[in-house]
Amino acid sequence: MTQKEFLHVVMPFKDKVFRLAKRLLVSTEEAEDATQEVLLKLWNNKKKIAEYKNVEAFSMTMTKNFCFDKLKSKQAQNLKIVHSNYEDKQTGLQKQMELNDSVSWVGKIIADLPELQKTIIQLRDIEEYDLDEIAKMLDMKNTAVRVNLSRARKTIREKLTNTHNYGVK
Repeated sequence: MTQKEFLHVVMPFKDKVFRLAKRLLVSTEEAEDATQEVLLKLWNNKKKIAEYKNVEAFSMTMTKNFCFDKLKSKQAQNLKIVHSNYEDKQTGLQKQMELNDSVSWVGKIIADLPELQKTIIQLRDIEEYDLDEIAKMLDMKNTAVRVNLSRARKTIREKLTNTHNYGVK
């Protein structure tokens, strides 16, 4: 595989690799390092890349594994998973504050989810992978992915509803 072919295959999803790394590692610098490591590993194994049917899914799996290894290492003891989301700059100030507050609460709720549910939420709702791809990446059955996704969404929905209905808990 030539450099041009490699770039054509890898570049379309490099931002997804970064976003997943950022989601898992929190730190932008750590996420950039993780992205660079994954891309370097892909480059070093570019001859084998042609064998993979879904290079993007393979890369996301590599990213997830690299980040989990990093989180487990002693140098990453102070890192924790958090959620960040987008801002819609075309809304009014009041609406934007409400959205930011809701996004903040969703981030806090997601931070309390089990590790597997956090990862599935990231891959499905943020990176927009389909369930089959997530099942492959996480080496799980499709049914197990759906159940975990459903439980995570239900938890988020219930806690967010409680927060909006009854105030801060």
